[in-house]
Amino acid sequence: MKPTEKARERFAGKRVTVVGLAREGVSLVRFLAGVGARVTANDRADRDALARTISSLDGLPVEFVLGGHPMELYLDSDCVFVSPGVPLQMEALARARGQGVPFSSETQLFFELCRGRLVGITGSSGKTTTTTLVGEMIRTAGYRVHVGGNIGVPLLERLDEILPGDWVVLEMSSFQLEALPYSPSVAAVLNITPNHLDRHGDMEGYIAAKSNILRHQKPGDRAILNADDAVAAALPTVEPPVWFSMARAVEGSYLEGNRILLRREGTETTICLAEEVRLRGRHNLYNVLAACAIASATGVPVEAMGMAIAAFRGVPHRLELVAEVEGVAYYNDSIATAPERSIASLRSFDQPIVLIAGGRDKHLPMEEWGREIRERVKALVLLGEASDLIERAVLGAPGRPAPPIMRAVSMQEAVDLASEAAAPGDVVLLAPGGISFDMFRDFEERGERFRECVRLLEQRSGGKERK
Repeated sequence: MKPTEKARERFAGKRVTVVGLAREGVSLVRFLAGVGARVTANDRADRDALARTISSLDGLPVEFVLGGHPMELYLDSDCVFVSPGVPLQMEALARARGQGVPFSSETQLFFELCRGRLVGITGSSGKTTTTTLVGEMIRTAGYRVHVGGNIGVPLLERLDEILPGDWVVLEMSSFQLEALPYSPSVAAVLNITPNHLDRHGDMEGYIAAKSNILRHQKPGDRAILNADDAVAAALPTVEPPVWFSMARAVEGSYLEGNRILLRREGTETTICLAEEVRLRGRHNLYNVLAACAIASATGVPVEAMGMAIAAFRGVPHRLELVAEVEGVAYYNDSIATAPERSIASLRSFDQPIVLIAGGRDKHLPMEEWGREIRERVKALVLLGEASDLIERAVLGAPGRPAPPIMRAVSMQEAVDLASEAAAPGDVVLLAPGGISFDMFRDFEERGERFRECVRLLEQRSGGKERK
Protein backbone atom coordinates (compact mmCIF):
# COMPACT_ATOMS: atom_id res chain seq x y z
CA MET A 1 0.00 0.00 0.00
CA LYS A 2 1.30 3.46 -0.90
CA PRO A 3 1.98 5.93 1.92
CA THR A 4 -0.80 8.27 0.78
CA GLU A 5 -3.27 5.37 0.84
CA LYS A 6 -2.23 4.59 4.42
CA ALA A 7 -2.65 8.25 5.31
CA ARG A 8 -6.11 8.32 3.75
CA GLU A 9 -7.20 5.34 5.85
CA ARG A 10 -5.90 7.12 8.94
CA PHE A 11 -7.07 10.70 8.42
CA ALA A 12 -10.06 10.74 6.03
CA GLY A 13 -12.89 12.61 7.75
CA LYS A 14 -10.79 13.39 10.86
CA ARG A 15 -10.61 16.91 12.27
CA VAL A 16 -6.99 18.00 12.23
CA THR A 17 -5.44 21.35 13.04
CA VAL A 18 -2.14 22.56 11.63
CA VAL A 19 -0.53 25.21 13.84
CA GLY A 20 1.92 27.50 12.05
CA LEU A 21 1.80 28.32 8.33
CA ALA A 22 5.45 28.45 7.37
CA ARG A 23 6.99 26.06 4.82
CA GLU A 24 6.28 22.80 6.68
CA GLY A 25 2.85 23.90 7.84
CA VAL A 26 1.75 24.69 4.28
CA SER A 27 3.06 21.32 3.11
CA LEU A 28 1.12 19.58 5.88
CA VAL A 29 -2.10 21.40 5.02
CA ARG A 30 -1.82 20.31 1.39
CA PHE A 31 -1.01 16.73 2.29
CA LEU A 32 -3.70 16.28 4.92
CA ALA A 33 -6.38 17.94 2.79
CA GLY A 34 -5.30 15.71 -0.08
CA VAL A 35 -5.94 12.54 1.95
CA GLY A 36 -9.41 13.67 3.02
CA ALA A 37 -8.84 15.21 6.44
CA ARG A 38 -10.98 18.13 7.63
CA VAL A 39 -8.17 20.65 8.01
CA THR A 40 -8.08 23.86 10.01
CA ALA A 41 -5.01 26.03 9.52
CA ASN A 42 -4.08 28.15 12.54
CA ASP A 43 -1.51 30.93 12.84
CA ARG A 44 -1.01 33.94 15.11
CA ALA A 45 -0.53 36.20 12.07
CA ASP A 46 -3.59 37.82 10.53
CA ARG A 47 -5.08 37.29 7.07
CA ASP A 48 -3.29 40.29 5.54
CA ALA A 49 0.12 39.07 6.68
CA LEU A 50 -0.62 35.59 5.33
CA ALA A 51 -2.24 36.67 2.05
CA ARG A 52 0.38 34.97 -0.14
CA THR A 53 0.23 31.74 1.89
CA ILE A 54 -3.57 31.64 1.82
CA SER A 55 -3.53 32.25 -1.93
CA SER A 56 -1.19 29.25 -2.37
CA LEU A 57 -3.83 27.06 -0.72
CA ASP A 58 -6.71 28.23 -2.95
CA GLY A 59 -9.02 25.42 -4.00
CA LEU A 60 -8.34 23.22 -0.95
CA PRO A 61 -11.14 22.55 1.59
CA VAL A 62 -9.32 24.33 4.43
CA GLU A 63 -10.66 26.56 7.21
CA PHE A 64 -8.47 29.32 8.63
CA VAL A 65 -8.33 30.45 12.25
CA LEU A 66 -5.91 33.38 12.30
CA GLY A 67 -4.67 36.06 14.67
CA GLY A 68 -4.25 33.83 17.73
CA HIS A 69 -4.11 30.34 19.19
CA PRO A 70 -7.48 29.42 20.77
CA MET A 71 -7.31 26.36 23.00
CA GLU A 72 -10.92 25.46 22.09
CA LEU A 73 -9.77 24.77 18.54
CA TYR A 74 -7.21 22.26 19.74
CA LEU A 75 -9.61 20.57 22.15
CA ASP A 76 -12.04 20.07 19.24
CA SER A 77 -9.38 18.34 17.07
CA ASP A 78 -8.68 14.64 16.57
CA CYS A 79 -5.00 15.55 16.11
CA VAL A 80 -2.98 18.77 16.30
CA PHE A 81 0.09 19.12 14.06
CA VAL A 82 2.56 21.70 15.34
CA SER A 83 5.08 23.33 12.98
CA PRO A 84 8.73 23.52 14.11
CA GLY A 85 8.66 27.28 14.61
CA VAL A 86 5.83 27.07 17.17
CA PRO A 87 6.97 26.29 20.74
CA LEU A 88 5.16 23.37 22.32
CA GLN A 89 5.41 25.23 25.63
CA MET A 90 2.88 27.81 24.40
CA GLU A 91 0.10 27.91 27.01
CA ALA A 92 -2.83 26.86 24.79
CA LEU A 93 -0.88 23.94 23.30
CA ALA A 94 0.47 22.81 26.66
CA ARG A 95 -3.00 22.82 28.21
CA ALA A 96 -4.48 20.89 25.27
CA ARG A 97 -1.74 18.27 25.52
CA GLY A 98 -2.40 18.03 29.23
CA GLN A 99 -6.02 17.20 28.45
CA GLY A 100 -5.03 14.32 26.18
CA VAL A 101 -5.30 15.85 22.71
CA PRO A 102 -3.03 13.85 20.34
CA PHE A 103 -0.14 15.92 18.95
CA SER A 104 2.12 15.29 15.96
CA SER A 105 4.30 17.10 13.44
CA GLU A 106 5.26 16.99 9.78
CA THR A 107 8.50 15.20 10.69
CA GLN A 108 6.75 12.61 12.85
CA LEU A 109 4.20 11.86 10.13
CA PHE A 110 6.97 11.53 7.56
CA PHE A 111 8.80 8.99 9.77
CA GLU A 112 5.60 7.01 10.20
CA LEU A 113 4.80 6.83 6.48
CA CYS A 114 8.17 6.83 4.69
CA ARG A 115 9.24 3.55 3.05
CA GLY A 116 12.89 4.56 2.51
CA ARG A 117 15.96 4.17 4.71
CA LEU A 118 16.39 7.27 6.84
CA VAL A 119 19.57 9.24 7.54
CA GLY A 120 19.19 12.15 9.97
CA ILE A 121 21.81 14.87 10.45
CA THR A 122 21.72 17.51 13.18
CA GLY A 123 24.14 19.92 14.80
CA SER A 124 24.51 23.57 15.71
CA SER A 125 26.31 24.30 12.43
CA GLY A 126 27.20 22.58 9.17
CA LYS A 127 23.94 20.65 8.76
CA THR A 128 22.96 21.84 5.29
CA THR A 129 26.39 21.47 3.71
CA THR A 130 26.89 18.03 5.26
CA THR A 131 23.39 16.83 4.36
CA THR A 132 23.75 17.98 0.76
CA LEU A 133 27.19 16.38 0.40
CA VAL A 134 26.01 13.06 1.88
CA GLY A 135 23.21 13.07 -0.68
CA GLU A 136 25.74 13.62 -3.47
CA MET A 137 27.93 10.78 -2.18
CA ILE A 138 25.02 8.35 -2.09
CA ARG A 139 23.90 9.46 -5.55
CA THR A 140 27.45 9.08 -6.92
CA ALA A 141 27.49 5.54 -5.56
CA GLY A 142 24.49 4.73 -7.77
CA TYR A 143 21.68 4.64 -5.18
CA ARG A 144 18.37 6.46 -5.35
CA VAL A 145 18.42 9.27 -2.79
CA HIS A 146 16.06 12.00 -1.61
CA VAL A 147 17.39 15.00 0.34
CA GLY A 148 15.15 17.16 2.50
CA GLY A 149 13.97 17.78 6.03
CA ASN A 150 14.92 21.26 7.15
CA ILE A 151 16.14 22.14 3.63
CA GLY A 152 14.72 22.08 0.14
CA VAL A 153 11.21 21.03 -0.81
CA PRO A 154 9.27 19.23 1.97
CA LEU A 155 9.29 15.52 1.18
CA LEU A 156 5.90 14.73 2.70
CA GLU A 157 4.15 15.49 -0.58
CA ARG A 158 6.58 13.17 -2.43
CA LEU A 159 6.14 10.14 -0.18
CA ASP A 160 4.83 7.91 -2.95
CA GLU A 161 8.00 8.57 -4.99
CA ILE A 162 10.22 7.20 -2.20
CA LEU A 163 10.58 3.47 -2.72
CA PRO A 164 11.72 0.74 -0.33
CA GLY A 165 15.51 0.65 -0.54
CA ASP A 166 15.85 4.36 -1.38
CA TRP A 167 17.95 6.49 0.95
CA VAL A 168 16.38 9.60 2.47
CA VAL A 169 18.85 12.12 3.91
CA LEU A 170 17.26 14.64 6.28
CA GLU A 171 18.66 17.80 7.81
CA MET A 172 17.03 17.95 11.24
CA SER A 173 16.77 21.01 13.48
CA SER A 174 16.38 21.00 17.25
CA PHE A 175 12.80 22.25 16.71
CA GLN A 176 11.97 19.21 14.57
CA LEU A 177 13.64 16.81 17.00
CA GLU A 178 12.29 18.28 20.23
CA ALA A 179 9.27 15.99 20.63
CA LEU A 180 9.98 13.38 17.93
CA PRO A 181 9.33 9.82 19.19
CA TYR A 182 11.52 8.24 16.49
CA SER A 183 15.18 8.23 15.49
CA PRO A 184 16.62 7.54 12.02
CA SER A 185 18.55 4.30 11.57
CA VAL A 186 21.62 6.37 10.63
CA ALA A 187 21.87 9.46 12.83
CA ALA A 188 24.64 12.06 13.06
CA VAL A 189 25.36 14.84 15.55
CA LEU A 190 27.91 17.21 13.99
CA ASN A 191 28.47 19.49 17.00
CA ILE A 192 26.58 21.09 19.89
CA THR A 193 27.32 24.68 20.83
CA PRO A 194 25.01 27.36 22.27
CA ASN A 195 22.14 28.06 19.88
CA HIS A 196 18.38 28.70 20.01
CA LEU A 197 18.50 29.35 23.75
CA ASP A 198 15.62 31.77 23.20
CA ARG A 199 13.51 28.69 22.37
CA HIS A 200 15.00 25.93 24.55
CA GLY A 201 15.67 28.05 27.64
CA ASP A 202 19.15 26.77 28.47
CA MET A 203 21.87 24.47 27.18
CA GLU A 204 20.37 21.45 28.94
CA GLY A 205 17.12 21.89 27.02
CA TYR A 206 18.96 22.43 23.75
CA ILE A 207 21.19 19.36 24.25
CA ALA A 208 18.13 17.27 25.13
CA ALA A 209 16.43 18.30 21.87
CA LYS A 210 19.52 17.53 19.77
CA SER A 211 20.17 14.17 21.46
CA ASN A 212 16.64 13.05 20.57
CA ILE A 213 18.04 12.08 17.16
CA LEU A 214 19.78 9.15 18.95
CA ARG A 215 17.37 8.45 21.80
CA HIS A 216 15.09 6.03 19.95
CA GLN A 217 17.69 4.10 17.94
CA LYS A 218 17.61 0.30 18.06
CA PRO A 219 20.37 -2.34 18.05
CA GLY A 220 21.91 -2.40 14.57
CA ASP A 221 21.33 1.33 13.96
CA ARG A 222 24.37 3.60 13.52
CA ALA A 223 25.30 6.82 15.28
CA ILE A 224 27.92 9.20 13.88
CA LEU A 225 29.54 11.64 16.33
CA ASN A 226 32.19 14.37 16.32
CA ALA A 227 35.09 13.07 18.42
CA ASP A 228 36.43 16.63 18.80
CA ASP A 229 33.23 18.08 20.27
CA ALA A 230 33.03 17.26 23.98
CA VAL A 231 29.25 17.60 24.23
CA ALA A 232 28.42 15.62 21.09
CA ALA A 233 31.03 12.93 21.86
CA ALA A 234 29.47 12.31 25.30
CA LEU A 235 25.99 11.51 23.98
CA PRO A 236 24.83 7.94 24.74
CA THR A 237 24.43 5.55 21.79
CA VAL A 238 22.98 2.06 21.40
CA GLU A 239 25.90 0.83 19.26
CA PRO A 240 29.55 2.03 19.27
CA PRO A 241 29.61 5.25 17.23
CA VAL A 242 31.27 5.93 13.92
CA TRP A 243 33.50 8.94 14.63
CA PHE A 244 34.97 11.82 12.67
CA SER A 245 37.88 13.94 13.81
CA MET A 246 40.47 16.48 12.70
CA ALA A 247 42.60 15.86 15.80
CA ARG A 248 43.31 12.11 15.89
CA ALA A 249 42.84 8.77 14.19
CA VAL A 250 39.41 7.29 14.94
CA GLU A 251 37.18 4.44 13.84
CA GLY A 252 35.57 6.46 11.12
CA SER A 253 36.92 9.42 9.13
CA TYR A 254 39.79 11.70 10.12
CA LEU A 255 42.43 14.09 8.85
CA GLU A 256 46.08 13.04 8.89
CA GLY A 257 48.44 15.59 7.42
CA ASN A 258 46.81 16.55 4.14
CA ARG A 259 44.94 13.24 3.71
CA ILE A 260 41.29 12.52 4.54
CA LEU A 261 41.16 8.90 5.66
CA LEU A 262 38.52 6.32 6.49
CA ARG A 263 39.19 3.59 9.02
CA ARG A 264 36.64 0.80 9.36
CA GLU A 265 37.34 -2.45 11.20
CA GLY A 266 41.07 -1.68 11.32
CA THR A 267 41.47 -0.98 7.60
CA GLU A 268 42.58 2.51 6.54
CA THR A 269 41.82 3.97 3.12
CA THR A 270 42.59 7.40 1.70
CA ILE A 271 39.43 9.15 0.50
CA CYS A 272 41.08 12.26 -0.96
CA LEU A 273 43.55 15.03 -0.22
CA ALA A 274 42.46 18.07 1.78
CA GLU A 275 43.36 20.37 -1.12
CA GLU A 276 40.75 18.59 -3.27
CA VAL A 277 38.02 20.08 -1.04
CA ARG A 278 36.71 23.15 -2.85
CA LEU A 279 35.00 24.70 0.19
CA ARG A 280 36.63 27.47 2.23
CA GLY A 281 37.38 27.22 5.93
CA ARG A 282 38.38 24.71 8.56
CA HIS A 283 34.73 24.21 9.51
CA ASN A 284 34.05 22.88 6.00
CA LEU A 285 36.77 20.25 6.43
CA TYR A 286 34.77 19.09 9.44
CA ASN A 287 31.66 18.96 7.25
CA VAL A 288 33.49 16.83 4.67
CA LEU A 289 34.80 14.46 7.35
CA ALA A 290 31.31 14.16 8.81
CA ALA A 291 29.85 13.41 5.38
CA CYS A 292 32.43 10.66 4.82
CA ALA A 293 31.64 9.03 8.17
CA ILE A 294 27.89 9.19 7.52
CA ALA A 295 28.20 7.91 3.95
CA SER A 296 30.35 5.01 5.14
CA ALA A 297 27.52 3.97 7.47
CA THR A 298 25.21 3.74 4.44
CA GLY A 299 27.64 1.55 2.48
CA VAL A 300 28.98 4.19 0.06
CA PRO A 301 32.39 3.13 -1.34
CA VAL A 302 35.41 5.35 -0.73
CA GLU A 303 35.78 6.00 -4.47
CA ALA A 304 32.30 7.53 -4.65
CA MET A 305 33.04 9.72 -1.62
CA GLY A 306 36.16 11.11 -3.27
CA MET A 307 34.38 11.76 -6.57
CA ALA A 308 31.53 13.61 -4.82
CA ILE A 309 33.95 15.73 -2.77
CA ALA A 310 35.93 16.74 -5.87
CA ALA A 311 32.73 17.83 -7.67
CA PHE A 312 31.04 19.56 -4.72
CA ARG A 313 31.03 23.37 -4.86
CA GLY A 314 28.94 24.12 -1.79
CA VAL A 315 25.44 25.37 -1.06
CA PRO A 316 23.97 28.85 -1.67
CA HIS A 317 24.23 31.37 1.19
CA ARG A 318 27.15 29.47 2.77
CA LEU A 319 30.41 31.35 2.15
CA GLU A 320 29.18 31.87 -1.39
CA LEU A 321 31.28 34.15 -3.59
CA VAL A 322 28.73 36.48 -5.17
CA ALA A 323 31.05 38.68 -7.21
CA GLU A 324 34.34 40.55 -7.30
CA VAL A 325 33.83 44.27 -7.80
CA GLU A 326 36.81 46.59 -8.31
CA GLY A 327 39.12 44.08 -6.67
CA VAL A 328 36.89 43.43 -3.63
CA ALA A 329 35.39 39.94 -3.12
CA TYR A 330 31.81 39.85 -1.80
CA TYR A 331 30.86 36.70 0.14
CA ASN A 332 27.35 35.69 1.23
CA ASP A 333 27.23 33.63 4.44
CA SER A 334 23.67 34.54 5.41
CA ILE A 335 23.31 31.09 7.05
CA ALA A 336 25.67 32.32 9.80
CA THR A 337 22.77 32.95 12.20
CA ALA A 338 24.77 32.60 15.44
CA PRO A 339 27.98 34.26 16.70
CA GLU A 340 29.88 30.96 16.49
CA ARG A 341 29.03 30.59 12.81
CA SER A 342 30.10 34.15 12.08
CA ILE A 343 33.40 33.42 13.84
CA ALA A 344 33.94 30.39 11.59
CA SER A 345 33.29 32.62 8.57
CA LEU A 346 35.81 35.22 9.73
CA ARG A 347 38.44 32.52 10.24
CA SER A 348 38.02 31.36 6.64
CA PHE A 349 39.86 34.41 5.25
CA ASP A 350 43.37 35.78 5.47
CA GLN A 351 42.48 39.01 3.64
CA PRO A 352 41.24 42.18 5.42
CA ILE A 353 37.49 41.86 6.09
CA VAL A 354 34.65 44.36 6.08
CA LEU A 355 31.92 42.55 8.02
CA ILE A 356 28.16 43.08 7.66
CA ALA A 357 26.52 41.73 10.81
CA GLY A 358 23.26 41.95 12.73
CA GLY A 359 19.77 40.55 12.80
CA ARG A 360 17.71 39.29 15.73
CA ASP A 361 19.49 38.10 18.87
CA LYS A 362 19.06 34.46 19.97
CA HIS A 363 20.26 35.13 23.54
CA LEU A 364 23.69 33.69 22.77
CA PRO A 365 27.05 34.79 24.23
CA MET A 366 28.88 37.36 22.07
CA GLU A 367 32.14 37.82 23.96
CA GLU A 368 34.27 35.59 21.74
CA TRP A 369 32.67 37.08 18.64
CA GLY A 370 33.53 40.57 19.86
CA ARG A 371 37.18 39.54 20.31
CA GLU A 372 37.27 37.92 16.88
CA ILE A 373 35.84 41.02 15.22
CA ARG A 374 38.49 43.20 16.88
CA GLU A 375 41.18 40.77 15.72
CA ARG A 376 40.11 40.18 12.13
CA VAL A 377 37.74 42.91 10.94
CA LYS A 378 38.86 46.10 9.20
CA ALA A 379 35.43 47.76 9.39
CA LEU A 380 32.05 46.67 10.77
CA VAL A 381 28.63 47.52 9.33
CA LEU A 382 25.71 46.75 11.66
CA LEU A 383 22.14 46.11 10.51
CA GLY A 384 19.02 45.10 12.43
CA GLU A 385 17.77 44.65 15.98
CA ALA A 386 20.96 43.26 17.55
CA SER A 387 23.15 46.16 16.43
CA ASP A 388 23.50 47.66 19.93
CA LEU A 389 24.36 44.28 21.47
CA ILE A 390 27.02 43.56 18.87
CA GLU A 391 28.55 47.02 19.18
CA ARG A 392 28.79 46.62 22.97
CA ALA A 393 30.41 43.20 22.57
CA VAL A 394 33.02 44.63 20.20
CA LEU A 395 33.76 47.76 22.22
CA GLY A 396 33.96 45.73 25.43
CA ALA A 397 36.31 43.06 24.05
CA PRO A 398 40.04 43.07 24.80
CA GLY A 399 42.74 43.01 22.15
CA ARG A 400 43.43 45.23 19.19
CA PRO A 401 41.64 48.58 18.77
CA ALA A 402 38.02 48.21 17.72
CA PRO A 403 37.36 48.68 13.99
CA PRO A 404 35.27 51.58 12.71
CA ILE A 405 31.59 50.76 13.30
CA MET A 406 28.85 51.99 10.96
CA ARG A 407 25.06 51.59 11.08
CA ALA A 408 22.74 50.84 8.17
CA VAL A 409 18.94 50.76 7.96
CA SER A 410 18.75 48.54 4.85
CA MET A 411 20.81 45.87 3.13
CA GLN A 412 21.48 48.24 0.25
CA GLU A 413 22.91 50.85 2.61
CA ALA A 414 24.96 48.15 4.38
CA VAL A 415 26.51 46.98 1.09
CA ASP A 416 27.19 50.56 0.00
CA LEU A 417 28.88 51.42 3.30
CA ALA A 418 30.93 48.20 3.17
CA SER A 419 32.06 48.91 -0.39
CA GLU A 420 33.21 52.41 0.62
CA ALA A 421 35.24 50.95 3.50
CA ALA A 422 36.84 48.19 1.39
CA ALA A 423 39.98 48.44 -0.74
CA PRO A 424 41.19 46.16 -3.57
CA GLY A 425 42.23 42.81 -2.09
CA ASP A 426 39.69 43.04 0.76
CA VAL A 427 36.66 40.84 1.46
CA VAL A 428 33.17 42.13 2.18
CA LEU A 429 31.50 39.39 4.19
CA LEU A 430 27.84 39.01 5.14
CA ALA A 431 28.04 36.79 8.23
CA PRO A 432 25.24 38.22 10.39
CA GLY A 433 25.54 36.22 13.63
CA GLY A 434 21.79 36.63 14.17
CA ILE A 435 18.56 35.32 12.72
CA SER A 436 16.85 37.24 9.94
CA PHE A 437 13.30 37.64 11.18
CA ASP A 438 13.68 41.30 12.18
CA MET A 439 13.89 42.31 8.50
CA PHE A 440 13.50 39.23 6.28
CA ARG A 441 11.38 36.10 5.95
CA ASP A 442 14.39 33.82 6.45
CA PHE A 443 18.16 33.63 5.93
CA GLU A 444 17.63 32.79 2.25
CA GLU A 445 15.69 35.98 1.58
CA ARG A 446 18.40 37.93 3.43
CA GLY A 447 21.10 36.29 1.33
CA GLU A 448 19.17 36.92 -1.89
CA ARG A 449 18.82 40.58 -0.97
CA PHE A 450 22.58 40.78 -0.34
CA ARG A 451 23.19 39.25 -3.78
CA GLU A 452 20.87 41.79 -5.42
CA CYS A 453 22.66 44.69 -3.71
CA VAL A 454 26.10 43.40 -4.71
CA ARG A 455 25.00 42.93 -8.30
CA LEU A 456 23.61 46.47 -8.35
CA LEU A 457 26.99 47.65 -7.09
CA GLU A 458 28.60 45.58 -9.83
CA GLN A 459 26.41 47.18 -12.50
CA ARG A 460 27.40 50.63 -11.28
CA SER A 461 31.07 49.69 -11.59
CA GLY A 462 30.64 48.40 -15.14
CA GLY A 463 30.23 44.68 -14.36
CA LYS A 464 33.61 43.72 -15.75
CA GLU A 465 34.92 41.68 -12.84
CA ARG A 466 32.11 39.33 -12.10
CA LYS A 467 33.10 35.70 -11.40
